[in-house]
Amino acid sequence: MIKNSLISWVLLTVSYYSIAEETWRGLVVEQENRCSPYNKKAQYPYPQSVEDEIVASMGGVVYGPYTGSYFESDTDTDIEHIVAASEGHDSGLCAASDEMRVQFATDLLNLTLAAPVVNRCNVGGKCGYDAGEWMPEKNQCWFSNRVLQIKTKYRLSVDRNEAEVLERTLSACSSFEMIFYPHSELGNSDQEDDKQRSPLEMYDDNNNGRISCSEAKKHKITPVLSQHPAYQFMRDSDGDGIVCEN
Repeated sequence: MIKNSLISWVLLTVSYYSIAEETWRGLVVEQENRCSPYNKKAQYPYPQSVEDEIVASMGGVVYGPYTGSYFESDTDTDIEHIVAASEGHDSGLCAASDEMRVQFATDLLNLTLAAPVVNRCNVGGKCGYDAGEWMPEKNQCWFSNRVLQIKTKYRLSVDRNEAEVLERTLSACSSFEMIFYPHSELGNSDQEDDKQRSPLEMYDDNNNGRISCSEAKKHKITPVLSQHPAYQFMRDSDGDGIVCEN
C-alpha cells in the first residue's frame, strides 16, 4: 500500500511539473497549428475607418511605434496587427467562431500603425512573424507586453522560442508604456535611407567597430535582442540573446 501510494505521488508530481513546463505566464506553450484553412480577408475583416481610432488612441498623432517615426498622414501607414492574423489563427483562432475572429481583427488592443516597409514582407519586415521571430527596433517592452495581453485575452498559445524571447524582453523592462520618441529632423525619404545604413554607421559613434551599451542607450535601442541588427556588433557576455538589459 505504501509502495503504491509512493508511486502515485511520484506520478502526480511528474504530471504536475510536466504541465507546468507546458505553460508560460498562463499561456499554453505548443507549436503553431493551422487546424483550419486561413483566409485573412474573409475571416479577419476590419474597416479602414479603424485607422482613425488608432490615431485617436495615440493622442491624434500618426505615429509608428516600431520605428519611432511620425507621418504626415495615415495614408503613409498600414493598419498593423501586433499579433498578426495568421499568427493568431495558428495559435488557436483557427478553432474560434467567426465573431471571435472579427473581434480580434478589430480590437484596438491589437492594432497600431506601421510604415509599409516595416509591416509587409520586405527584408526585415514583420510579415506575419511572431515575437520570437521578429522584434521592433523600438518600443520592444510595449510590444512584448501587448503580445502577452492579446494572447491572454484570446487564449492563444505561444511556441517555446516565442515564450523565451518574450520572457527575456519583459523581465528586463521597467515600463510597458509606448514611448513617443522625439520628432526626427529627417524627412521621410531620409528615414528610408536611414534603414539602409549598417548598424555600425548608425550606432558606432567612436568608430571602433563595436557598439557599446552606452552607445545603444544613447540611440534608444536598449535592451538589444539577438534579432536586432546591432546585436552582432555587441558583447553578450552571458550568451542569453539580450544585451544592455539595465
